[in-house]
Amino acid sequence: MPYVTLPLLTLVLVAVRVIGRRAPRKGSDVHQTEKSDAKGGNGAELVAQVSMKQLDITETNVAVRELIEVTENPRHRYLLEAYDRHRNLEHAGRFEEIFAPEMTVEHPVYRFNLLGQPPMMLEGRDQVEPLYRFWAETNQSIFYNESETVAVGDWMVVSTMVGYQQTLGSALLAAGVEADEDAMYLLKGRVAMIWPYDERGRLVGENVWEYDEGEHDLIKLDPEDVMSTERAAELLDPLIRPLAPFDDSLLPTSSGLRA
Repeated sequence: MPYVTLPLLTLVLVAVRVIGRRAPRKGSDVHQTEKSDAKGGNGAELVAQVSMKQLDITETNVAVRELIEVTENPRHRYLLEAYDRHRNLEHAGRFEEIFAPEMTVEHPVYRFNLLGQPPMMLEGRDQVEPLYRFWAETNQSIFYNESETVAVGDWMVVSTMVGYQQTLGSALLAAGVEADEDAMYLLKGRVAMIWPYDERGRLVGENVWEYDEGEHDLIKLDPEDVMSTERAAELLDPLIRPLAPFDDSLLPTSSGLRA
């Protein structure tokens, strides 16, 4: 990985954070992860279950698409369409298209605040793009989510969700987490995101933080449940729509406060 800078390597390790050193449980169709702070009536530990049949990458943006359908404000609709396109491109491994001048500013800033880790910031395409590339080339650009809520204003899109990301066992080992080097895992967490946009509807950056320790888990995948970036690209291709040209009618009506 000659293109991976020290900040990126640090972020990759941050991205595979795990509370404590719990070994992940392994299942087949239904994956279970232990919850050490929950007890059933008989004193047995309760477990959270993840059904792989319910995690559909083509449904990852369903909340965004549903909001687009009912959004009448033209600027808000444009931002949601840009948000939908960006996420689908990322998950499909088509990261170069994210940096098209009509979609992203020249110097985006990404901020991450994840459980148990110091805040992390990536500045500029030179730092952000290698992360997308690394994820795409290692099948770690695969994301699922549940229970997403999305809101949009003149200057930003805000989202909360329970999210899952495919993560290499070797990356977990590099972070000091007990894992099978040759396996793939899902990292689960409750995440909030604020994505600010400039006056011409271009992404200024991402602000991402994980805020609920109770939703934080690590799930080992069976080989048949691992999705490749190539397969994700095939599934998402029908959902990746071109972004309409921006015109002055879509300029914001409020001044806002921009980062």
